[in-house]
Amino acid sequence: MRDAVPAKAFSNPVLDHDFPDPAVILAPDGFYYAYATQTLRDGHWINIQVARSPDLISWEHLGDALPTKPAWAGETQDFWAPSVIRDGDRYIMYYSATPDVCHEPQRGHCLAIATATSPTGPFVDMGMPLLLGMGFEYIDPMAFHDPATGKNLLYWGSGFQPIKVQELSADWMSFAPDSSPIDLIWPNPVENAFPRLVEAAWLVLRDGYYYLFYSGDNCCGPDAEYGVMVARSRSAMGPFETLEEARGVPHSLMLVRNEQWLAPGHNAMVEDKAGQLWIVYHAIDVNRPKQRQEDQENSRRILLIDRVEWHDGWPHVGTPTSGPQPAPVT
Repeated sequence: MRDAVPAKAFSNPVLDHDFPDPAVILAPDGFYYAYATQTLRDGHWINIQVARSPDLISWEHLGDALPTKPAWAGETQDFWAPSVIRDGDRYIMYYSATPDVCHEPQRGHCLAIATATSPTGPFVDMGMPLLLGMGFEYIDPMAFHDPATGKNLLYWGSGFQPIKVQELSADWMSFAPDSSPIDLIWPNPVENAFPRLVEAAWLVLRDGYYYLFYSGDNCCGPDAEYGVMVARSRSAMGPFETLEEARGVPHSLMLVRNEQWLAPGHNAMVEDKAGQLWIVYHAIDVNRPKQRQEDQENSRRILLIDRVEWHDGWPHVGTPTSGPQPAPVT
């Protein structure tokens, strides 16, 4: 592990390439590894993107962490929102993919698991989906070990359904016997009211509270209006109180768009060597909203980071920064 070095300056974006739905871990080699949704890069599909950085601001793209597709999804190009944990000498990746028609005629996104012995991969799928559903209910997985109970947990969702949590087995590879999913955060029940959908859960334990960060509404496209919201609980399995409920404000947003950065969201959280919490997320540069002329509008989602501030027990970012900012201490 490298010694901590003084913070320098950085400016967003920290990775100016399509890198949607980032998840970040710090590995024993001292590097931060970030994983992202599938993309088309230099004319080739990358199933699960992986990049690394010594300091959260200088990123090297390493290619494909899942170079071989699972047999049940060999023809699809829908590999979404990976997250990775380290368990001893192995790395476990949770991700979402669409199965081939031959495996499931009524296709919906699956939750899947792959393992590797290195944070760079290659990750190998365990051979079958963990969960198979209709639409895109089974997306955006995030695994978490609860130090209070010793339980391994998996959060996911939602495809206009609630964000859920369920206990995992001790080896992280299946759900615990006799466990069942628990609904945690719901979309707004009022038709067409924000947020119409909630997704991209990320959990942080701080000062006795479990903070659940989540995103909504549209991540991309002509109606992109993503933002990051937050709720908290004394238990990792809820019930959670949203910022909206706690403060009596119109919404639970803690990160929203500005004139340059559209639809910021789908975040990970990382703590630097000084104990400062940083949000790692994607956003759309309004000056370059797509990679190719033929791409959908607002489809190029690039990597940003920002410092998280705390006000009366609640996290806050505001809007994405653009100019020089103090960098993380790493």
